[in-house]
Parts: sequence; structure tokens; C-alpha cells
Amino acid sequence: MRYCSLCKKGGCATKSVTLKDVLMAREKILRLILGDQLNEKHTWFQKPDEKAVYVMMEIRQETDYVKHHVQKVVAFFAAMRAFAEKLKEKGHTVIYLRLDDPKNRQTIAGNLKQLLKETRYARFEYLLPDEYRLDVELRRLAKALPVSWEALDTEHFLTRRQDFKDFFAGKKRYLMESFYRQMRKKYDILMDGDKPLGDRWNFDVENRRRYDGRVPIPKPRLFRNNIAELLKMIEKAGVRTFGAIKPDTLIWPINRSQSRSLLNAFLKDGLKEFGTYQDSMTTESWSVFHARLSFALNTKMLHPLEVIEAALRTWEKQKRSIKIQQIEGFVRQILGWREYMRGIYWTLMPQLGRMNFFNHRAALPDYYWTAETKMYCMKAAIGQSLEHAYAHHIQRLMVTGNFALLAGVHPDQVDEWYLGVYIDAIQWVELPNTRAMSQWADGGLVATKPYVSSANYINKMSDYCTPCTYHRQKAYGESACPFNCLFWDFFKRHQPKLQNNPRIGMMYRTWNRKGQKEQKRILKQAESYRRELNRL
Repeated sequence: MRYCSLCKKGGCATKSVTLKDVLMAREKILRLILGDQLNEKHTWFQKPDEKAVYVMMEIRQETDYVKHHVQKVVAFFAAMRAFAEKLKEKGHTVIYLRLDDPKNRQTIAGNLKQLLKETRYARFEYLLPDEYRLDVELRRLAKALPVSWEALDTEHFLTRRQDFKDFFAGKKRYLMESFYRQMRKKYDILMDGDKPLGDRWNFDVENRRRYDGRVPIPKPRLFRNNIAELLKMIEKAGVRTFGAIKPDTLIWPINRSQSRSLLNAFLKDGLKEFGTYQDSMTTESWSVFHARLSFALNTKMLHPLEVIEAALRTWEKQKRSIKIQQIEGFVRQILGWREYMRGIYWTLMPQLGRMNFFNHRAALPDYYWTAETKMYCMKAAIGQSLEHAYAHHIQRLMVTGNFALLAGVHPDQVDEWYLGVYIDAIQWVELPNTRAMSQWADGGLVATKPYVSSANYINKMSDYCTPCTYHRQKAYGESACPFNCLFWDFFKRHQPKLQNNPRIGMMYRTWNRKGQKEQKRILKQAESYRRELNRL
């Protein structure tokens, strides 16, 4: 007899199931896929498993924990939908809960509990989350479920969570350079036996040039993904966002094919000058020579080793035109900094998210949300961030991050802005870069000194100072650049905590050589600016 799933009686003409189907249901596995786990190459997805049911969900839990850039929300949802469709095409069973689905409970826990209530599953599996908050939540949830469960590796990163702790065991400070060298050796990348190719581990000296127009900047590879329907859904749902977006076009990759296309465009046009100008900022381009692969990498549409190996193949074929400094600078970003930041995150959480070494309390200025400021460097970096949901590492570290630190902004507010504004921002990579590296809120566990500068550095690495209202060479007086007086004010305010730092001693010697009259003028100017941050 066939058993009707609707009326619960036998012999019905409606869709029915056999005893085999019922028994099979008892063996079914519910597998959760998060929005940043879009890895087509994962073991799970290599062949369909009739026992496995995959669930993906667009939820307010993830749109609302901070206020996000609209492009970030749209890009994640678009990429998730594309991934779900890809899985279905390959024969996998997928439950996809859209944001406006009436059955959507809008939380991971709520949706999973409802699915387990509606259908009998024998097992629950998930891939290890990259964010601490989700790691804690899913582990707690899984332990409370009435079925067996397992957390599996995402098969993405080049290190395990524990590797970093083991490498730095017993050490008081974490140094990226030593970690980076170990990773080079481990994966035999840019190595000649036990020695680095070119007899140098890095080419930082060659990779700090201001863009001088010597070579043309490549036109960025942009996509035309139609997101009109998705955008309407988000707006109708009342999701709070900020930033700009074209009503029918998303320029970022939303699938593996587009991600590969973006990688290939960079290898063709950007790699040959990447290292030289990786720290450069210019009004001529928002992308410069950068690959802009971070969203594709952080959603796992691309694997870091595949990116590195593709770059190495390009370099091997074009050694006459692509110098070693270019490829080393690129490799360092992925093999070094990316894995290093992840290691820092899992080593210092949850304490890292509460650190505030300088006890900063100021509010984030309003122009971080509008770009309406007379400081041209800030206007350019923030304006670009609002327009494209993107800025490269020096714009983040030495412009917006530098200013927030000098102004004494509370690191919680800085974290929230960075986590919300950038399309690639997921807490595991955002938090250590912002709170530890940029704001030095960890007191030097990660970086050996605070990354602060006056206008001199910004002028050295950009053309931002030329059209600015403020004068880059003035620390006080009319139209004095805020970065200058706030720079000295920062060191003066925090002298008890910084004066014994061997990398900062020169700053205090320079400050002490200034006359008392000049010092007072600088500090008075800084005090005035700090009172009126929103007017700068």
C-alpha cells in the first residue's frame, strides 16, 4: 500500500510515498550552508547524496546585527541564490529560504528548529563558521538538538584555527613576518630550497611608491548583475542600509565564473604593477592596480591557493615584464596577512572585541556616513567606500583608520563602521585589522606601534593633499591640516603608555625639540578640532 503524505491515509490518489521513502527520511541529513560558505569545490558538493538536504537562508539576524552597505547585503544574497541554483543544477536537494518567505523565522536557530520539526532528520551537519558569534551559536544549538550532529571544515583556509596558536605558543607578541616566512616554507611558494627567491623575504622598499602616471591604470573589471528584484525585496522588508547602488546593476561577482573572470583580469592587467603601487592612492582611480578579489575569497567562491597559484603561473610566464616584487607583494596579502589576521582572530577572541587600550570614547564623526568633510583625503576614501563598498588597505589603515585613532573614536564604533561599509567585511578579517592593527586597541599584541601619521605620509602616497582646503604643512593656525595637530596631540595624550616603545622614541624626541610656544599652539589647535570633529 502507498501512504499519502497529505491525508495520512492509504490508497489516496494524491501524491504518496512508499515505505522505502519513509525509511529514507529517517536517514536524511540536514546540512546548513552559511552565506560566506559558497565553495563549489567542497567535498559535500562533489556528487549528489540522496540523503543530504542543504538549507540556505536570507535572515534578518545577519542583515541587522550592524547597519550594512546596501551593496554588501545585495551581493551576499545574490551570490547565495546563484550558489543554490548551481547546487540544484548538479542534482543536490536545496531548501532556500528567501528573506520574504512567510515561513522564514529570520534566525538560524528558528529556521533550523522549524525544519527539524516539520521533517524527520537523522542528523544535522554544518561547516565551521568563520565568525566567533556564529561558532558559539551553532555549537550551542547543535548540542541541544534531538539528533546527532557534526561540524566540518570549510576546506578553504591554508591554516587550521589551532595552527596559529601552536606557532606562537609562549611568545608575547605576534609578528606577521615570522608567520609569513613559515607559510612560504610550508607551501613552497617563492622559495629556492630553504631560501626565498631573490634572497629576500619581502620587497617593501620597492613597494611603497606613489602613483606617478608612468604607467596607465587598468580599467576595473565590473559586472552588470541585475539585482532590481532583490533590491526591491530588501527595501520592502525594511532592512536598514546605507551607501549607493545602481537600481538594476551590481558590479561585484556573484558566482565562481565571474570571480575567475575578475582574477584573470587582474593577472592580465594589474599584477605587473601591483607591488609597486599597492600602497598608492590617487584621485585618478578607485581601484588602482588592486585585484578586488576579497569578496570572492571571503565568500569562498575562490580558494586562496588557487589565486596564488594562478598568479605564480602568470609570473613564471612573464618574468621579463613582471618583477619579483610584484608577485611577492600580492602573495604576501593572501598567504601572509589574510591567514595571519584569521589566526589573530581565533587566538584573541572574544577578548579582542572588547579591547580599548587607549580608553577612547569619542563618537564617530557624521561624515563617515556622508563623506561631507573638507578633508579631501577623508572625502575621497569615504566617498569611494560609500559609492563602491570598497577601499584598499592603505585607504582603510592610513586615512579613515588613522583619523579615527587620532581623533580618539571609540573602537566599537570604528569596528561597526568597517564591518558595515565594506563588501568584503566579515568579522574574522575585519576585527583584527580594525581593532588591533588600525586602532591599536590591543596595546601592541599585533602591531609593534600605532599606525598613525601626519599629512606628510598621505601626501607622500597620494595626490589627495593638492586639492584640499587644509594646508598639509600647517599644524596650527588658519586652515591647518587636522592630521598634523591631532598627530602630535595623540602622542602627547598617550605619552605614559607609549614613551617606552622603542619604535616611537624618535617621535617624542622630535616633539621635545619643539619650543613650548609651538607645542601649546599645536595642542590648542588639536583641542579645538577634537571639540568640533563634525565640522572638519
